[in-house]
Amino acid sequence: ESAASNADGARLVQEGRYDAAFAGEFAAERYGLEVLEADIHDAENAQTRFVLVGRPARPAAPTGADKTSVVLWQRDDHPGGLRDLLGEFATRGVNLTLLQSRPTGAGIGNYCFCIDAEGHITDRRVADTLMGLKRSCLQVRYLGSYPRAEAGPADPGPQRPGTSDADFVAAADWVARCQDGRF
Repeated sequence: ESAASNADGARLVQEGRYDAAFAGEFAAERYGLEVLEADIHDAENAQTRFVLVGRPARPAAPTGADKTSVVLWQRDDHPGGLRDLLGEFATRGVNLTLLQSRPTGAGIGNYCFCIDAEGHITDRRVADTLMGLKRSCLQVRYLGSYPRAEAGPADPGPQRPGTSDADFVAAADWVARCQDGRF
């Protein structure tokens, strides 16, 4: 049976609704339970990810150390389909920090992709990536742009040449000049 959290599972054991739960040792102490097995994890550095879900709103202001999360649904399953989606990020120099496939429930072979990428939606390279994905995907669900939780410097490192906001502005200005006959 699933619970809202590991600690909530321990609380349900305390209430007598279940016989045991997987939870941290702190939960046994808090709820007056006996630890039956300790150190059952399979990875020393495992981390739990929590997501706060709310109604759509303006994203938090960029910090320079941000992530953007999206869920993508392909129009169809075809050879190279995932490569095409990932190419939208790669050509704009947007680094991925998470890529997961999840079944959609629409049948075998139908998956959506959960992606976390470095950068903020206000960064030109991230916004341009999202526009490319919106054109090519059946559906794009923007989950938000927010400060990274991982420790690290505010500056995630050098960007690939041609992927800075100034590069995108210069390219847009060049296209506008071409459209006006001033190239």
